[in-house]
Amino acid sequence: MYWFARMDPSLDTSNGNNGKPDHAALYKGALESIQAEGVEMLVGGAYALRHYAGVVRDTKDLDLFVRPKDLSPTLTALEKAGFRTNVPYPHWLAKGFAEDRFIDVIFSSGNGLCVVDDEWFENGVAADVLGVDARLVPIEEMIWTKSFVMERERFDGADVAHLLLASGEQVHWPRLLERFGDNWRVLFAHLALFGFIYPHAREMIPGWVLQELSERVQMEPTAATALRVCRGTLLSREQFLRDVREEGYLDARLKPLGALTTSQLAPWSAEVEGR
Repeated sequence: MYWFARMDPSLDTSNGNNGKPDHAALYKGALESIQAEGVEMLVGGAYALRHYAGVVRDTKDLDLFVRPKDLSPTLTALEKAGFRTNVPYPHWLAKGFAEDRFIDVIFSSGNGLCVVDDEWFENGVAADVLGVDARLVPIEEMIWTKSFVMERERFDGADVAHLLLASGEQVHWPRLLERFGDNWRVLFAHLALFGFIYPHAREMIPGWVLQELSERVQMEPTAATALRVCRGTLLSREQFLRDVREEGYLDARLKPLGALTTSQLAPWSAEVEGR
């Protein structure tokens, strides 16, 4: 029995499911259709979190990661598998809907930093996903993308801590540091919190990593910079909007500081403003 079936009896692929929709078969058909289209994909979200951290969640969706160039054929494949598709956020996310389930097709991140590139696939982990030979998002990319999710209604810091606790020895630390790049302070914050959350497991974080990041902090200039920028928007699309809208701070997501344009951010921010 696969994980989806264990989480939700309605996903049981065996006979005698009392006429309930066969959701496992629905997802399996989507995966097979995408593969038949010749698209490389990675499975992430709750499925990968369970693999790396042992955290089991009841979820109605499946998170698939593809390169930006593969978005169109992926949506075509989902439509062939019976899904309705749309692209609510053209800079990072598309969706497929069937029955009461949905698939997130992710090709970047809401802040524009974590674009799915070849490196994701070079380090993907082989796995059996609902009877389909597939690959999971690498643990480094799991940590990288989740580290920037700090909304009022969703904070993925606990996921980062659980990933480090259960699978920290699998992390390729030089590669993870490279992924964060100039945003290494975000990683440092999560690593400091990890030592607070699990004091018995501090050895999971290599000493040289903490030493290097500590030295970076000490080497940074202490004087204020002339550039009045708010990087909080990289962590939350809502909680720092007032800083850029009312206080005149530069938005770190926007070019030339970031990767996005105002037109790309418009639908992403409109949802928040409509609440």
